[in-house]
Amino acid sequence: MMTSNKIITNRKKILEAVKQEGGALEYASDSLKADHEVVLEAVKQDGNALEYASDSLKADRELVLEAVKNLGQKLWHERRYDVFEYASDSLKADREVVLEVVKLDGDTLQEVSKELQNDKDIVMAAVKHSGNALEYASENLKNDKEVVLAAVAENPIVCQYASEELKADKGFVLELVRNSGGALRDVSEGLKNDKEVVLAAVTNDGFAVWDVSEELKNSKEIVLVAVSKDGRVLERVVDVFKNDKEVVLAAVKTHGYALQEASKELQNDKDIVMAAVKHSGNALEYASENLKNDKEVVLEAVKSDERAMVFASKNLKSDKDIKSVIS
Repeated sequence: MMTSNKIITNRKKILEAVKQEGGALEYASDSLKADHEVVLEAVKQDGNALEYASDSLKADRELVLEAVKNLGQKLWHERRYDVFEYASDSLKADREVVLEVVKLDGDTLQEVSKELQNDKDIVMAAVKHSGNALEYASENLKNDKEVVLAAVAENPIVCQYASEELKADKGFVLELVRNSGGALRDVSEGLKNDKEVVLAAVTNDGFAVWDVSEELKNSKEIVLVAVSKDGRVLERVVDVFKNDKEVVLAAVKTHGYALQEASKELQNDKDIVMAAVKHSGNALEYASENLKNDKEVVLEAVKSDERAMVFASKNLKSDKDIKSVIS
């Protein structure tokens, strides 16, 4: 890594430097920052190096596309999301260039011209790559069902950027949550209290139950569908359901560790504990002391996961039948 701020005027030296670290272009002389080959090598190594290129090269299609392409391959923590910020205004308004750029990195939509943020082809390409790009689309396209569906399919949380009109449109929201249940979080409050909408959402994603209206959080039908989809949601359901055998049984069948969230009474229910340890042997940890001393339960647990033996009662740890399972 270069730490010196000394200006480099030797072309061979700067070429070697940017091939190792694109950001070394910062220390090149103005003439070398305007050298096409030097800058190309720099952005190939690190797309962020475009920041240091001359104004004339920031208007060069090949270099800008290479910079964005390179950046799109970086890990998130290595990226600057605004690398296209350094491109010339002429390129930000060039439809052909922008279309290629957003296919490589959808988030660059934030840097393009207002006109192109209202271009459906460009916005569709952007949100298919990164649903977050919906934030930068025109208000008109935030109200376009096809665009919003594509964005939410890539990232459910971006429903927040859709128009208020769409978030209150039951037909659209039903289509939305059937494919991305988590989007329920951002729809209108009225639709969070619509049983048909909520059932569609939790059928797709059990965790959507966390975002339903207070009234529907008390619906056993909805909670059952949610925990049957993913038992982990038992953690956040109304407490009364943590003591409901049918609900807890459905939860532990999909996630044995959900036993941890069950009431003490149901942690002592053999049917429930058996179902839990069949799914996840180590769920035995959350069974009652009574059932940790039940041979049938412990046998089932160690068959599922030998490590569950650590949670068995002292008496059963020395049981020959149980020890034979793990020997």
